[in-house]
Amino acid sequence: MTINTEYLERCIETLKKSYTLIKTVDEGSIDYEMYRNSLVKSFEITLEQSGKLLKKKLIPYFATKKAVDMLTFKDIFREAHKHSLLNQYEVERWFKYRDNRNNTAHDYGKAFAEETLLLMEDFFKDVYHLKEIIQNG
Repeated sequence: MTINTEYLERCIETLKKSYTLIKTVDEGSIDYEMYRNSLVKSFEITLEQSGKLLKKKLIPYFATKKAVDMLTFKDIFREAHKHSLLNQYEVERWFKYRDNRNNTAHDYGKAFAEETLLLMEDFFKDVYHLKEIIQNG
């Protein structure tokens, strides 16, 4: 089964562009706020898309699609580890990304942006690796 990752790739590129640009402007400027908002939203969308595509990748491991549909985000990644698609350390980082994303509902400010910025280098490595797993197995 081939899973289309074009939208995920576009999400990653948008996130990468926001990450690159936020480092070029002064904190507190309108440009910084604009790039920060873009970074936060792009991070959220990329994270959600990653979970959705990984869920599709897991379908062959379950008796029914309905069983896969019932998985929570973290369950999806637990199952990916169970079926040797991801290692334990990757799964722990994905949990950290998810926990960070859940904080966006409460804090879109500077503290959240700084915390998210610290995650980006690992996140890019992990999301590119996940994309390869989804595409190739």
